[in-house]
Amino acid sequence: MKILTAAQMQRLDRLTSERYGVPSLTLMENAGSGVVEFLERRFAPLEQHRIAIFCGRGNNGGDGLVVARLLRAKGLKPRVLLFADPQALKGDAAVNLERLAATGRPEVAEDTAAWQGMKPTLAGTTLLIDALLGTGLSKPIEGFLLEVVRDINSGFPGARVVAVDLPTGISADAGELIGESVRAEASVTFTAPKVAHVFPPACLRVGEWVLKAIGTPPEALNDDPELLLNLMCGEDLSWLATPRALDSHKGSFGHVLILAGSVGKTGAAAMAAKAALRAGAGLVTIATARSAVPVIASLGLEFMTEPLPETEAGTISLAALDYSRLDRLVEGKTVLAVGPGIGSAAETAELVRTVVNKYDLPIVLDADGLNAFAGRARDFCGEQRVRVLTPHPGEMARLIGMKTTEILAERLTLAREFAAQHAVTLVLKGFRTLTADPGGRVWVNPTGNPGMATGGTGDVLTGLIAGLLAQHRERPASEVTAAAVFLHGLAGDLAAAKMGQVSMIAGDMIDTLPQAFQSLAQGGTPQVGKPWI
Repeated sequence: MKILTAAQMQRLDRLTSERYGVPSLTLMENAGSGVVEFLERRFAPLEQHRIAIFCGRGNNGGDGLVVARLLRAKGLKPRVLLFADPQALKGDAAVNLERLAATGRPEVAEDTAAWQGMKPTLAGTTLLIDALLGTGLSKPIEGFLLEVVRDINSGFPGARVVAVDLPTGISADAGELIGESVRAEASVTFTAPKVAHVFPPACLRVGEWVLKAIGTPPEALNDDPELLLNLMCGEDLSWLATPRALDSHKGSFGHVLILAGSVGKTGAAAMAAKAALRAGAGLVTIATARSAVPVIASLGLEFMTEPLPETEAGTISLAALDYSRLDRLVEGKTVLAVGPGIGSAAETAELVRTVVNKYDLPIVLDADGLNAFAGRARDFCGEQRVRVLTPHPGEMARLIGMKTTEILAERLTLAREFAAQHAVTLVLKGFRTLTADPGGRVWVNPTGNPGMATGGTGDVLTGLIAGLLAQHRERPASEVTAAAVFLHGLAGDLAAAKMGQVSMIAGDMIDTLPQAFQSLAQGGTPQVGKPWI
């Protein structure tokens, strides 16, 4: 699903009218109809509500006027307030003002005096529709309109607020809040979500959001090479649920080699291996420090282990490269995952850097595997090879020599730049995890919850990515990786629904991966407390 800026949305609307022959007035009618459909489903029976519709002078207000007319056609009597001079309305909004006139013109509040006189008469409103401003806002609201926004938020106790497209005061193009805004319980948006629907903290003001098609052909969205920002959805992942061929064997689904673990950090390697198996990999082998093998082997029956020379600290030694030990291990493997629990010894870090740049098979790099390149990102290049890096903000900061706060402030830009500069797929973890590919495409992940902020969840993700890459070699690695991130978060959501966020642990996510896959096979994903619908 595409994520759009305000300018991209406006361009698509023009294209829909000019190339595909859908009049802009029809788009507005469809938008209003979509809002009414939502209201009837969410707030039924609408007859029990006292409804007020707040309209501005632009196209967002025009949408609100359509909503008012359609509700009146159903026998309802919403209060309709126009916060502008009626003569200021132009184009489609002016047409819909005239269409509404057949059932009664809106009440007009052009200034503070008119609004303050009108506000007491709205006492008892139970459902308030915000159609004051839409997606074109680029600076904080002020003056009279700011006064109205504040009154919406505090002056109507018990009223439930639904925004048309976006709550007034929020910029469609920004995750950050640019000023005060309406706090909505839900928002109805059109064609595609906007940046503010998806990224925090603005998305937390949007409430639940529902997407309504208004006439833009799917090809206008999907075939536009400039639309590079995507929201990953379960509906996009039907390929993960394709039945396996009857003559399949374990070799059909790849062999994952995991270079991981050390004395005292054995669980990370085992969890990555179990996740790779739950992802569907045919075979999984853990190569680890010799002293760690007995413990790791005891943690799972289905994966294999290979002992490697170790340092005094119990981490994998550079001697693992002697006599082609690793060469023989890598031979015939489909994917190599490096990092979980591998430790930070200098010798081990040198081993990691050598391995990542030596072998041509796809590599997933995480944890101390990433830290081996801290301050040395220039030594890393994925050109012509599949390389997937999965840093959290702290690891990303170490990679490129910035502060974690700077990473958090510019996540999208930095993820894109790093992926392009180093020719890698970058998974920048956190709330709304980003998956960026070298060509500038980014997938935003909507699944996951705070219960996943616990040790081991990153190891599960590493194994899941490796396991899916091993099976889906025909698909672009970045798309497979984004799918793994979605499944990882969905498994976390299912685990939290079962265990609670406080008590869930990383192993619970491995246990719920089968349910996550089953939900895709059944044609969708369960709603588990998400701020969108």
